[in-house]
Amino acid sequence: MNENPTQPDALARVVISLLKGVLYQDNDPKLWQDLLQLQTSVRDYVAVMGLTLLLDETEGYAWLHTPEPEEGAAPLPRLVGRRQLSYPVSLIIALLRRKLAESDAGGGDTRLILSRDDIVEMARTFLPGGSNEAKLIDRIDAHINKIVELGFIRRLSGQPNIFEVRRILKAFVDGQWLHEFDRRLQEYRDRLQAEATPGDGGDHAEPAA
Repeated sequence: MNENPTQPDALARVVISLLKGVLYQDNDPKLWQDLLQLQTSVRDYVAVMGLTLLLDETEGYAWLHTPEPEEGAAPLPRLVGRRQLSYPVSLIIALLRRKLAESDAGGGDTRLILSRDDIVEMARTFLPGGSNEAKLIDRIDAHINKIVELGFIRRLSGQPNIFEVRRILKAFVDGQWLHEFDRRLQEYRDRLQAEATPGDGGDHAEPAA
């Protein structure tokens, strides 16, 4: 692709944006176009920091990834850190990923829009609620807020209880993981039930993907 940025600082703006997090085409079409024009330079630039550019033009998102070191090589310090997710957050992310796969298989709208009640209903089956329904829903709301913070879903403008599932979720939870989804759900349920004891904070786990 011919690299002909419209502004002299385009490369810097693209790299800085990627270092901050996922870059979405629909969030900033101009910055996205600069990325497409400069992607070779971006790849070379971030490679110096031990990062690779992962870009999906069809879905419209890009982010920086820290590859695993080759066998026998010392790992570099991570510039893009790993996030530790709780079991409930990982569970809801997985449920959203399955919902996205079902939506794609149905051939409907490319955007998956869910209400807060939809997400609560999906999650409550697998989360120990005890006798206090209000507290369970409050906990799920907190998990939803965390997933918004991670960038996997976003609230629609002016509709705080309506969410769009971001398609980058497909890259973080892949098809092979989905293939084992039912077994993983049972593991989540068993683990959560085992840990649902009085005074348990309950929120330490590995990422969903």
